[in-house]
Amino acid sequence: MKAVHFGAGNIGRGFIGLLLSQSGYEVTFVDVNERVVSELQERGEYTVTLASEGRETVTVRGVTALSSALQREEVAAAVANSHLITTAVGVSILKHIADVIAEGVSQRLSGGSSEPLHIIACENAIGGSAQLKELVYAKLDEETRKKADTLIAFPNTAVDRIVPLQQHEDILKVVVEPFYEWVVDASQMIPGYKKVEGALYVDNLEPYIERKLFTVNTGHCSAAYLGYLRGYETIQQAMEDEELTAKVREVLEETGTVLVHKHGLDPKEHSKYIGKNLERFRNPALTDEVSRVGRSPIRKLSPGDRLVSPAMQAYERDLSFTALARSMAGALLFDVKEDPEAAELQATIAEAGLEAAVTLYTGIPAGHEIHKAVLKHYNDLSPVLALKRDALKRA
Repeated sequence: MKAVHFGAGNIGRGFIGLLLSQSGYEVTFVDVNERVVSELQERGEYTVTLASEGRETVTVRGVTALSSALQREEVAAAVANSHLITTAVGVSILKHIADVIAEGVSQRLSGGSSEPLHIIACENAIGGSAQLKELVYAKLDEETRKKADTLIAFPNTAVDRIVPLQQHEDILKVVVEPFYEWVVDASQMIPGYKKVEGALYVDNLEPYIERKLFTVNTGHCSAAYLGYLRGYETIQQAMEDEELTAKVREVLEETGTVLVHKHGLDPKEHSKYIGKNLERFRNPALTDEVSRVGRSPIRKLSPGDRLVSPAMQAYERDLSFTALARSMAGALLFDVKEDPEAAELQATIAEAGLEAAVTLYTGIPAGHEIHKAVLKHYNDLSPVLALKRDALKRA
């Protein structure tokens, strides 16, 4: 069994590639990092270490890699001859890999293959595979699209594993947290598919996607934005602050109430899930930088993402959204010069004003109760940021 995985980064190697290999797939990674590609080609293996007390280490074997920049024909051929395709490149990069995937799909179908193929985008986004399908189909002619409708499936998925930025002497080594969750929408798959060991297949994915996005991602970025305002460099430092942790819990209690109302989750079980994730954020074996977790604030502030979506759903159900509005304000104050989105956000606020920027990036009109709450929290939090900057200047 052959799998092609786009993205040989830490998540690709430490999560998806690991599970694919353990399920018996020969995995071909596709990446732009020529050094990583070269090392995978030469060694055919790498190690994954769990960030736990035992620091258990697994060697992943039977892997290789192709350069997306230098080996386009080989990548398309690998897609054409694979049994499964997965991605972990970031949702914004899907448009850049859609063309070569479409080329491989065209080769596969024009060659008369009748074997089904599943393409799964393992990204931090709702409907990531559906987005990839739209991008790939835009590159196919009508006849090929008709064939693909019966032989190619793009099941959506929800993935969860914290893999922080890291540097090791061995460029292929990756450290991951012990916890993981990979949930796949079985209702969108072609019958007879081979299951990946460790993945959960369900007929209704939405509760799992929103539970993960509105708990893990919402909580993580909330800790980052509040931690940034208080001058912390890592999420672990921020989560040692009991007052800050209490504020993150407030956010997750708001999203949790939405999830319980919408999906009928058991309140006690979800409360345990919240507690579990707060412990994950605290894990001292996973040093995760605030600047990494908070990066791309424009994407995180978009209408369908981890902050605005649960806040709007809470508003529609007459539930509390105050803590979520505070996290949105924190994102608007995230002024990290090295982050292009943060720089754009600050420039827009300076040029167009705060009210217009909130509407532009969140889609929430001025005068809306959530919009007003965001402005209030922004004004309340701004002095905190000013104090932090003064302290840094004195230091």
